[in-house]
Amino acid sequence: MVMKYRTLQRHFRESLKSLSRNGWMSIASISAVTVTLLLVGIFALVMMNLNNFADNIENDVEIRVLIDIINDPEEMKIAEDKLIRQVQSLPDVAEVKYSSKEDELQILIENYGEDFSLYEQSNPLRNVLYVKAKEPEQTASLAKKIEKFDHTYDVIYGEEKVENLFNFLNTGRNIGLVLILGLLFTAIFLIYNTIRITIIARRDEIEIMKLVGATSSFVRTPFLFEGLWLGLFGSIIPMIVVSVVYYNLYHKLSPKIHGKMLQLLEVTPLIYQVNLIILALGIFIGVWGSFMSVRKFLKVY
Repeated sequence: MVMKYRTLQRHFRESLKSLSRNGWMSIASISAVTVTLLLVGIFALVMMNLNNFADNIENDVEIRVLIDIINDPEEMKIAEDKLIRQVQSLPDVAEVKYSSKEDELQILIENYGEDFSLYEQSNPLRNVLYVKAKEPEQTASLAKKIEKFDHTYDVIYGEEKVENLFNFLNTGRNIGLVLILGLLFTAIFLIYNTIRITIIARRDEIEIMKLVGATSSFVRTPFLFEGLWLGLFGSIIPMIVVSVVYYNLYHKLSPKIHGKMLQLLEVTPLIYQVNLIILALGIFIGVWGSFMSVRKFLKVY
């Protein structure tokens, strides 16, 4: 156990010494890691905020159910209660809110001005149910079910516009996913090749170690540590830049953006999440790149 610990310590020290001995190659590898992870970090911030915008837009979609007018107040109350129970019983319904015609008129006055207060004496509006589906994509099918119920005067939900919106948002998400996966694969390819060039330049060192009887794990471990350092050091600048840029951008843009749908994600925990992704990705790529690159030189004939 002590021997293994001392061996590990030796590999640890050797990996750091190797980084300094191969200074320019190490700088080249760290630079490749830095540039690609910086792009990944910025793109991750953009995609996470766009996904948040899309979720807010989807969650804001609701069905407006206009209720039939019945002259008898008691009958009207019974009809409304029955309609509410029917709507709430639907499995796709997440929320039902009742709004009287007086409430609807107040909303009109608040949104469009005092001119509508003229209708307070003779309110032409109807009582309304605001219905939200559990899944935004269920809005259209849910509206069609509700419009078949008794005492439903009209069902308004945007129809084709809502369906087109959902298609657009889903397409945007898919494109974003493809782009970020493409960027990740590009980053892995570039960093792997940069580390591979570093190790190829030291193939004689690897062959000598194998010829004198060193095991594959003994040869490989220092290189894995080097890959870890390359990924770790290459992650530092992207994490700092992403944090500083997003912090300043958030505090400059947030006061100018009105409405909950277009709000940027809070700095925390978003920055911690993105920085963790950058760090984990940097270390993974560094270790994996070193492992794959050194593997072909471990067989000496």
